[in-house]
Amino acid sequence: MIGSVSTGGRTALPSYRHYRLDGAGSISSADWLEAADDAEAVRKVREMNLACVCEIWDRNRLVARIDPPEAPEPS
Repeated sequence: MIGSVSTGGRTALPSYRHYRLDGAGSISSADWLEAADDAEAVRKVREMNLACVCEIWDRNRLVARIDPPEAPEPS
C-alpha cells in the first residue's frame, strides 16, 4: 500500500497517471489522478465508466489495466 507523502508540513495524496488507450493500444489522453492508494485509484477510474481501455500508473509501475464495461445485450 502506498502511504501519503509529506510536503513541507502538509500531507499530499500520491499522484497517479490515468491513461486512456485507443483501439490500437496507443495513448489517446492522460490525466493526473489523486488517490490515497492503488485501490482508490482503480475505484475512481472504474466509476468514470469510460468506453475505452484505461491504464493507471504510479511512476513506472503499472497499477491496473481496466477494460471498458461490457455493453448490455440488445433486447
